[in-house]
Amino acid sequence: MKKLLSCSLLGLFILGLLVVPGSSQNANEILEKHIKAQGGRKLLESIKDVTSIANMELTQMGISGSGTMYLKEPNKVRLDMEFMGMMITQAFDGETAWGINPQTGLAEIMPDELAEVMRNSSYGNSALLDPAKYGIKYTYKGKENIEGKDYLVLDRIHSGGYKISLYIDPETYLIYKMKQDSFDEMMTEVVEETIMSDYKEVDGMMTAHVLTILRDGTEFGTLYITEVNFNSGLEDSFFKKEE
Repeated sequence: MKKLLSCSLLGLFILGLLVVPGSSQNANEILEKHIKAQGGRKLLESIKDVTSIANMELTQMGISGSGTMYLKEPNKVRLDMEFMGMMITQAFDGETAWGINPQTGLAEIMPDELAEVMRNSSYGNSALLDPAKYGIKYTYKGKENIEGKDYLVLDRIHSGGYKISLYIDPETYLIYKMKQDSFDEMMTEVVEETIMSDYKEVDGMMTAHVLTILRDGTEFGTLYITEVNFNSGLEDSFFKKEE
């Protein structure tokens, strides 16, 4: 079960809560339109933490379970998952990425490759509202046709060069898909895509409630979000590595 510690699940869960958008405009214009589509800058700035609960189906593994994701601005995240009675935790406290090995029950520092994915996927609304503060740049790459529809593509590039590509629906300015390099359970590099659908308004914010993950074009699993709560007062210590 150690393979379930892959950062892909965390990336998928978190990215359903991130924000970003497009047309033949520049990246800043696209971002502002997306902010508005999500609920507006004032609303996003007011959200300090998010707790999301989901049912999880890992199609490729043939198992199902549940998970709760906790996100605190600007870049703290924790995901607690349960599969077949086994609890698994992944977290990033703003500096250190760690996870609980389900085979030993011990908290372990993640390998550098996985830590990089976790670190760059952990940003919430802060990456959209004030990207320069966190060394993030957005570049508009033009349109890409997916199943007969043109989507606007933004590359989100972090200070270390890590890239996340965002595919924006030109009609709603909500994210349709995110694509990034990640790793599977065997630490083999894969291209991971997260398709976001079933957007619903939660306390004024548009949030995707179905997140489907693909690895190298093959479906890996789906998350069905059942509950989203904002500003529950999460403490920094909750994200720290357990001793």
